[in-house]
Amino acid sequence: MKVLVYTRTHKPPEGLEFDYVSLEELLQKSDIVSLHCPLTPETQGIISKNTIAMMKDGALLINTARGKAIVEQDVFDALESGKLGGAGVDVLSVEPPKDNVLFKAKNIFITPHMGWGTLASRQRLMAITEANLEAFVKGEPINVVNK
Repeated sequence: MKVLVYTRTHKPPEGLEFDYVSLEELLQKSDIVSLHCPLTPETQGIISKNTIAMMKDGALLINTARGKAIVEQDVFDALESGKLGGAGVDVLSVEPPKDNVLFKAKNIFITPHMGWGTLASRQRLMAITEANLEAFVKGEPINVVNK
C-alpha cells in the first residue's frame, strides 16, 4: 500500500517513509482520505465541495479529527451523488447532534467521538500529557499547534 501524506505545517515527521505531497495531489490520487488534524482557521472546512471535486470518484472519507473540518452538507451531497463511495466519521460539527444531515446518508458510519478510546490510546494520552506538563514547566512547550 502506498501512503500519501499532506501536512499543513510542511514539516514532515522524521523517520516515516511516506510520500509527502500537496493537498491537491493527495486528494486526486487517494482511494481513502483520512483526516487527522486539529481545528484551526486553516483546517475548518478543509473538506468541502471544492476539495471533494478534486477527489477520485468513489473515494472513501474518514474524519476522526474535528467535526468542523468537513462541510457536512457538502459531504452528504457527495455521498448521495456517489462522488464519495462512503464515509466514516467519529466527530460531528455539533455533539451531541440534534438533526445532522449526515444521519440521512446510507453509505456512512458514524460513531460518537469514541473511536480513539482504546486502553492503549488512553495510556499513551496520559504519558503525552505528563511529558507536555513537564516541558511546559521547564519553559520548553512541545506539540504547540499555532506558533
